[in-house]
Amino acid sequence: MAVRWGQITVREVASAIGGRIASGPSEAALSGLSTDSRTVTPGQVFLALKGEHYDGHDFLSAAVNGGVAGVIVETSTTIPQELTARTLAVITVPSTLEALGDLALWWRKQWAGTVVAITGSNGKSTTKEMAASILFLKANTKKSPGNYNNLIGLPLTILSLEGVHQVAVLEMGMNRPGEIKRLAQIADPQIGLITNIAQAHLEGLGNLQGVVEAKAELLEMMSGHSTAILNGDGEQYAELASRFKGRTITFGLGHTNEVRAENMRKVGDNVQAFDICLAEERVPVRLRLPGIHNVLNALGGAAIAYGLSLSKESIARGLEQFVPLKGRFQVTRLNGGIRIIDDTHNANPSSLGAALNTVQELRSGKQGLVVGLGEMLELGSEAPQLHRDAGRLIAGTGTRYLVALGEHGAQVVEGAWEGGMDKAQTHLATSHAEMIHALKAHVREHDIVFLKGSRMVSLDKVVDVMKEFFGVSEE
Repeated sequence: MAVRWGQITVREVASAIGGRIASGPSEAALSGLSTDSRTVTPGQVFLALKGEHYDGHDFLSAAVNGGVAGVIVETSTTIPQELTARTLAVITVPSTLEALGDLALWWRKQWAGTVVAITGSNGKSTTKEMAASILFLKANTKKSPGNYNNLIGLPLTILSLEGVHQVAVLEMGMNRPGEIKRLAQIADPQIGLITNIAQAHLEGLGNLQGVVEAKAELLEMMSGHSTAILNGDGEQYAELASRFKGRTITFGLGHTNEVRAENMRKVGDNVQAFDICLAEERVPVRLRLPGIHNVLNALGGAAIAYGLSLSKESIARGLEQFVPLKGRFQVTRLNGGIRIIDDTHNANPSSLGAALNTVQELRSGKQGLVVGLGEMLELGSEAPQLHRDAGRLIAGTGTRYLVALGEHGAQVVEGAWEGGMDKAQTHLATSHAEMIHALKAHVREHDIVFLKGSRMVSLDKVVDVMKEFFGVSEE
């Protein structure tokens, strides 16, 4: 690898981002890059990002006191005199966000490994984790940490790549046109996977076709020597495939998919078994996550490994070693025979439908179902109707009691009434505490309690309180 922190100079960084060295030593070496003044270490360069609710330029003094060797600031910023008076490099750029992406692009061009990019409406994070679990077995793999899937997180992940890394598995999120295009430009992936297309981020994309166009930006930015991995069962498969001229691998449940699942069967609350078919080969797998949607996520991860020529044995072992992420349909048994399902990581209409299908698969006999639904964010003008549809969907499962929380919670309960639920079976909560109180009062022995909502609604707090209240079963 031609670049390494500790050897890169201020001049090289300024050149990579098209910046101007306003003051300070141009040949000083930089030990790393930070965008958080609270965690800077001596010798780093601090890049002052601007956001809707924050401005990194307000924390320049804190970064300097932390020992940084340089700062990257926007040209429009008035540089404090105490900065120019120190032996400190000051680089100015028109936009620090663009500069971060440009620096990552420069870094990427000098890194010789393989980049895998994953996007889609649902399942991105789980597919990323599953793919990484497989690839770890054969290659030194770097994956996007947490939700580092945007124009800040993805560049920071790339800038953490070192010569020892052989593969990078990067998640790409977006909520408006052009974001995936920029992320793909920075990452330059050799493999790009689109999990699925569904009604998500409609606030910035308008409608389902807008989602298709946004996700297709990944394919349009990939070279003809790259490999695209697409859900062959998806309604938009043909349109997406037409946007790419290189090698395409399909995954799904249909028999025409190159990577597919057969012989699916439930083993327990949190385990399902199936066979993965890789062209003409077959390998059995036990996955520690329920639901067909998670089978599809596993197939996506398997298709990535298959595209990189890993063996079927490695694919099976990597998937079986996969540990589910918090808030992704985690089933926990509580005292009194209660099962609580934590699916609070995120929510949109499609993921809600898939999750409810899996909940139904887990129910037995006349087992009661209690649902706590938090608001599904970023649905734009369609949000009221989509929340009303969600209420009707929940009613159709035979839910005994529903608690809704959020700005569009009223539409959820109205939809549930339209779907046949009595008003006494529903509650519109105005806070986490109110939702918790309602759930405590209505959950009975042997019930299934299903909680889901967009991440910003923070229903994981409700899950934690419910576990503490009822107690986790030791059985």
